[in-house]
Amino acid sequence: QVQLVESGGGLVQAGGSLRLSCAASGSSVSINTIDWYRQAPGKERELVAVFTSGGRTDYADFVKGRFTISRDNAKKMVYLQMNSLKTEDTADYYCHTDFKEYGRRHIYWGQGTQVTVSS
Repeated sequence: QVQLVESGGGLVQAGGSLRLSCAASGSSVSINTIDWYRQAPGKERELVAVFTSGGRTDYADFVKGRFTISRDNAKKMVYLQMNSLKTEDTADYYCHTDFKEYGRRHIYWGQGTQVTVSS
């Protein structure tokens, strides 16, 4: 069984920083497959940051240059460093994984962590 647990959300002023953490458990999951999504009130969930092939990363345009995804393989942790936060970054942030094992597709979500950016 795979479990993803986010932490690190909170209230921060615009221009500030937060670091979100996602702890992954379960032998099936590779942290290379874990990415970050967010969902603002009244809006659809959207992709924020991912690991791509070759160890590279990719970001949604609205966070490029401000957010950084990273990982610690030994600890099975994935992080999202968020700098220069804007009020429009207010959302619930989720880590997510989508992988195949023995021909079956597995999708897991964490419970989310709330980020509120005040003006």
